Amino acid sequence: MSEDFLKVALAAKEAAAELAPLPRAPKDAALRAVADALVAGSAEIVAANALDVAKAREGGTSEYMIDRLRLDEGRIGDIAEAVRRVADLPDPVGEVIRGGVLPNGLELRQIRVPLGVVGIIYEGRPNVTVDAAALCLKSGNATLLRGSSSAYESNTVLVRIMQEALAGTEVPAGAVQLVPGQTRDSAKQLMRARGLVDVLIPRGGASLINSVVEESTVPVIETGVGNCHVYVDADADQDLAIEILLNAKVQRPSVCNAAETVLVHAAVADAFVPRALAALAAEGVTVHGDARVAAYGDVVPAGEDDFRREYLSLDIAAAVVDSLEDAVAHIRRYGSGHTDAIVTRSVSASRRFVALVDSAAVAVNASTRFTDGGEFGFGAEIGISTQKLHARGPMGLPELTSTKWVYIGEGHLRTGAGTVIAGCEAGYK
Repeated sequence: MSEDFLKVALAAKEAAAELAPLPRAPKDAALRAVADALVAGSAEIVAANALDVAKAREGGTSEYMIDRLRLDEGRIGDIAEAVRRVADLPDPVGEVIRGGVLPNGLELRQIRVPLGVVGIIYEGRPNVTVDAAALCLKSGNATLLRGSSSAYESNTVLVRIMQEALAGTEVPAGAVQLVPGQTRDSAKQLMRARGLVDVLIPRGGASLINSVVEESTVPVIETGVGNCHVYVDADADQDLAIEILLNAKVQRPSVCNAAETVLVHAAVADAFVPRALAALAAEGVTVHGDARVAAYGDVVPAGEDDFRREYLSLDIAAAVVDSLEDAVAHIRRYGSGHTDAIVTRSVSASRRFVALVDSAAVAVNASTRFTDGGEFGFGAEIGISTQKLHARGPMGLPELTSTKWVYIGEGHLRTGAGTVIAGCEAGYK
């Protein structure tokens, strides 16, 4: 472990201990100071971001990915406003989840507490630098941020501005740290910092997430890969299905909740597929279709890899299926467990789809684009968890906490074996 990394990791750990007991007011004041500082530093941020964008273009990065990277004064204003919205959200720390008085008179409570030091490895989007820092700060956590080298100049300036803003508040400036270096080794150091980092959250494509999961010795919360499906049922309102499909694919194709596959029930394929192909073509979408879809128009022949891809572009895979169960089987085989949608007027079909599809979010007659912390009313999010332990779906403030048990007595002593307390089985000592 390099001295540079150890320095920032230890600073984050120390800051986490100072930050954890702070009440809401100083944390909110610090977040508002950060928001003001970001707006005041817009020109400097834009200048640094321009260097990243120019480098990305020289490297042949697609315009969709450059759009995720780019910052301007308007976007910086939006990022600052998102920080202010986080300040307005309820503080989860100290919330009593459950509790009461035990038969022996002990007062027992389970309360929310910060995770500690949260490491975040992410790609491209420099707004994540601020979103992650703000959410972690509000939930009482310090952050170790390791963005991609493509946004290094932007992230360096953003973190420095946030640290300078925090220096004038009760929140320790060390609560927000940028992992030094741009090489893969710097990311590996974060992944191996067990004892210094309490949890690691990767945000990005499948290769990044798989690498972190496989190589990290720090506990990991998986987020983000979004191979999302729209299934058009035999009893779908086809006009509505076209609108939902276009919104899910086209509204912002470079994000994880954009649709990447459309499945159409064979009973409506003759009517729906030609309409869908025309509507998608009009929006500049390239369709990667199976043989049954190809019978209705000019598409790129789709193979196994096409149905597994998270395109993050104006591309979509398409297939015709013979039943709702076949659609579910397709989703189970190729999906990522992020968000999958059904369009149908049948209540029984929608209920069966919801029951059978095992994803973090399931939509009925709505776009996949709604799987988002802001849209769900959580405020900003740290990511979309696609695993099942600790957190699943959009991760807001409560998902950035753990819990601890607090019990209060009046000189209570436990004596003898076989004592039964609040459901503990006889014989436990």
